[in-house]
Amino acid sequence: MKYALRATVASLAVAVTIPFFATPAQAGPVATGPDGGAAGAAWTAAEDGPQQYPNIHIDWDVPITMSDGTVLKGNVYRPADAASHPIDTRTPVIVNMTPYTKLVSNLADHANAIPGLSDALLNLLRQIDLSGTPLSGVTDLTKAFGGGELRNFSVDRQLIKSGYTQVVVDVRGTGFSQGKWDMLRDREQRDTVEVIDWASRQQWSDGKVGMNGISYSGINQVQVAEKQPPALKAIFPVVPGSDLVDDVLAPGGGFGFNFIPLWLTAINGLKWVPDVQSIVTGKFDGKWLDDRISDPYTYMDVLIHAYTNTNMDTLDPRVKQMLNEMSAERQAWLGDPSSIRVPTFVTGGWHDLFTYSESKIYNEIPLPPGQKQLFMGNTYHLNSGNEYGKPGLPPRLDVLQRAWFDKWLKGIDNGIDGYGPVTLRQQGGGWITQGGFGPSAPAEEAARYRRMYLSGERSGTANSVYDGSLTSEFRGGPQRLTVAPGITMLCSNDAAQATAGVLSVIDGCGKDSRIAETNGLTFTSAPVAEETTISGPIAVRLNTVQDASDGYWTVTVNDVAPDGQSTVLSSGQLMASLRQVDEARSSRSENGDYTDPRAYTSLDKRQPTIPGEATELNIALSATQAVLAPGHRLRVDVFAGNFPKGLPIAPMLADTGLKPEHLQLDPNAPSFVNIPVKGDPRW
Repeated sequence: MKYALRATVASLAVAVTIPFFATPAQAGPVATGPDGGAAGAAWTAAEDGPQQYPNIHIDWDVPITMSDGTVLKGNVYRPADAASHPIDTRTPVIVNMTPYTKLVSNLADHANAIPGLSDALLNLLRQIDLSGTPLSGVTDLTKAFGGGELRNFSVDRQLIKSGYTQVVVDVRGTGFSQGKWDMLRDREQRDTVEVIDWASRQQWSDGKVGMNGISYSGINQVQVAEKQPPALKAIFPVVPGSDLVDDVLAPGGGFGFNFIPLWLTAINGLKWVPDVQSIVTGKFDGKWLDDRISDPYTYMDVLIHAYTNTNMDTLDPRVKQMLNEMSAERQAWLGDPSSIRVPTFVTGGWHDLFTYSESKIYNEIPLPPGQKQLFMGNTYHLNSGNEYGKPGLPPRLDVLQRAWFDKWLKGIDNGIDGYGPVTLRQQGGGWITQGGFGPSAPAEEAARYRRMYLSGERSGTANSVYDGSLTSEFRGGPQRLTVAPGITMLCSNDAAQATAGVLSVIDGCGKDSRIAETNGLTFTSAPVAEETTISGPIAVRLNTVQDASDGYWTVTVNDVAPDGQSTVLSSGQLMASLRQVDEARSSRSENGDYTDPRAYTSLDKRQPTIPGEATELNIALSATQAVLAPGHRLRVDVFAGNFPKGLPIAPMLADTGLKPEHLQLDPNAPSFVNIPVKGDPRW
C-alpha cells in the first residue's frame, strides 16, 4: 500500500509538470538535460508505478528449432491476470540471447520477484559507502545494482507487467540449448535472426520485436540489427562491442590475457550444467550431451596453444584466423553498424571493455539523432548504472530501456526521442547532453585538434623512469629514452579495465596511475589556465627503436591534479610489427594528423622491426569526454607492455625478447599526441 501510494503521488506530480500545451510538433512531453526533466520523471513513474497486469506467467525451456535442426531453449515470460493465467492480448516481444544461461538470469530474476527482497538487497548495497577511502571503487560497484543494471541483464518484471513478452534464450552450445557454441559468429547470428522471426509469429506476439541485454547480449543485438530482420524494431544494447578482436580479444595485437581466460572458463563451465528436471522426468536430451562431449571447452585449447607454441609456422590455424583480418572468423566478429536501420540506444562507459567501439557504433548508424542515442558513463564493464536515478542524474537504465521500447514498439509519444541524443558523464566533470560526439559533433560543440609534443625537458611533476614535458612546440635536441617491460601495469587503470572493473575497487590502481608510472615514461604539460575540455578520439605518434624484431607499446592520456593524482582518461596499445594502418578505416583531423589510426592487427600484414632502426607507430586511443579544471595538467604515459590487459601470443612475445624499448625524441621525426581540445589552456 505504501509503495502504491508513493507511485501514485509521483504520477500526479509528473502530470502537473508535463507541458501538455506543446506545439503540434511537440505532442508529447519534452526531455531536457541529462535527467530528462519532466519527461524523465514520467519515464521513472511509468516503470516504478502500478502496471497494467498483476502477474507473470512463465513457460520454461520452450524448444525453438533452428533451420539446421538444432534446438535452442528459451524461457517465455508473459503478462498474466490475477489468477496467473497468461493474457490473450498480443504484445510486443523483447528477446535476450545469452551465453550465461537462463539459470543465471533466473537467479537474478527471482531476487527481484520476491516481494521486499530486491528492495532489501538494494538498500543494503546502497549502504556500502567507502567514498573517501582507498577502496572507494567498491562503492562504484555496489551503486550499479541500484541503477537498473540487473533488470537489463536478466528479466524486467515491471516491463512485462506493462504489456510486453520477454524471451530469454540460451545461445547454441550453452545452457540447455543443443549445438556447439559459435561465440558471436555467423551461425549464432543466423540463429538470432531465426529466433526473432519465431517470436514474431507466436500467438502471443503482435509481430514487433525488440532486443535487450548486457555485454555479450549487447554485441549480439548490434550484430543481428545489421542483418535487418523485418520484425526487429528497436534495440537497447548495454556495453556492446563491434570489433571484438581490437576491443577485447587482442587489443593492438596482444591477446586479452586476463579477462578472456576467466570469461571462457566461466562460459565453458556453465554450459555443462544439465537440465536436472529433464533427468528426473526421464526426458533428458541426449543430443545436448553428445554436443557437449564433442565440444567440451570451446576456444580454451586455442588460447592454451597461443601461449605454449613459440613457433609461428606451427601456430594453431585458429589463432592465425583470429589475427588475420581477411579470415571468415575475423570478418564474422567485425561489425558494420552502418547497416543498422532500427532505433538503437547504445549505453557504454569510458573504461568499459568495449569503449573503443561504443561511440563508433553510434556515429556509424545512419539514423537521425534521437532514433539513435549514445549514453556514456564514467564506468567499467561491471558497474554500468552506478550514478543514475537520483535528482539531477540520468534515469536508471531500466527506466531508459522501458521508455525506449514504449516509444518504438508501442508508439507512445513519451519524449525519449528528444533525449540526448548524446548523454555523457565528463571525466572530471558532470553529466551533459550534446547533439553529437567526436566526428558527429555539431560545429558549436566540436573540439579542435592540436599537436602536443613529447619533450625531454623535465616537468618536475612525476616519479617515473623519465619525467618529460608535453609542449605545444618541440623543445630540446635529439634524445633517446629507454623503458623496459615491468609489472607495475598490474596495478593500473588498464588492468582494472581488463578485469571488467574488479581491480577498480583499489583507487591506487583504477583511479591513480602513479604506481604504474614508476615503470613508464611520462610527459606532462603546464597547468591549464581555464577549464579545458578533451572531446573525441585521440591519437599518439611514437618514434620508436627496438632492440628486437618486435615490441609492445602502451600509451595513456591522463589528467594530473595539483596534488599529483594522475587519472587515466584514455589508453591504447600496439605491437610494433602490426603497425600498418588501414587507411580506409582510419580518420584524420584538419591538420592532417591521425585522429583514429586503425591498425590492421593482422598477421598477414606483419612487418618485423629492424633492431636499432627507427620505427614510426601510430596508436589509436579510445574517444573520451573529459574536463581539465584550472591548475590541472595533461599527461601522456608510455609503457613497454600492458600485462595483464594484453600479452602477445608466444611467437610474438619471443620476438620481443622482453628487451627494453626506446623512444627517440627527434625534432625531424617528433613524437606527439593529437588531442581534441575545447577552451584555451594557454599552453
